[in-house]
Amino acid sequence: MSQPLPTTELPATASFTLSLTGRAIEKVKDFAARMPEAEGKSLRVFIQGGGCSGFQYGFTFDDRKPTDSVVAAGDITVLVDPASAPKLQGATVDWVEDMRGAGFSVDNPGATSSCGCGKSFC
Repeated sequence: MSQPLPTTELPATASFTLSLTGRAIEKVKDFAARMPEAEGKSLRVFIQGGGCSGFQYGFTFDDRKPTDSVVAAGDITVLVDPASAPKLQGATVDWVEDMRGAGFSVDNPGATSSCGCGKSFC
């Protein structure tokens, strides 16, 4: 098993903070290089209704909007909309690969509970 890469603390926009691990940064760069539709866009991390616990995390490449919180990590820029920012405050995004599969995982100190699949929270 490989050693975890260091976590990169992203500079805050106003009082918003978010962290990405080195593994997450590398995976975003990998996806961006392989997806033509990602060209010139940033990673957007967002919260949407759904999942077994009420909310779920979403990740996509998108253009910056004037109301976004913008943070930088390595060679990537991360966008978070104003509705998602309070629910993502202080969270850490990682890329995990295990027997359940591979995907982004969010360690969210603001979540009161999460489901067994790790994709939703409340």
